[in-house]
Amino acid sequence: MVTGLGIITFRLHDCRSLKGKRKIVKSLIARLRNQFNASIAEVGANDVHQKALIGFSMTGNDVRVINSKVDKLINMAEELGLAEIIDTEVEIIHF
Repeated sequence: MVTGLGIITFRLHDCRSLKGKRKIVKSLIARLRNQFNASIAEVGANDVHQKALIGFSMTGNDVRVINSKVDKLINMAEELGLAEIIDTEVEIIHF
């Protein structure tokens, strides 16, 4: 069994309230969840208007498949254009 874990740090431009941040973060999470069937949640910087940390995890049998899906998830998050990715942390764990 292989699990891919990661945290993506986003910078939210022109976001002046938590309500505006919530709208962007919910949209990001919903689109990524629907496309990749991954567990995704906001995991940090909850009270900061212009920064969001989104964590994700995927589990499967093949390390190549999980690694590919993690890369595609990060690429899609960037291509959506809702926020700028400023950092990513990824870890692949073998059980």
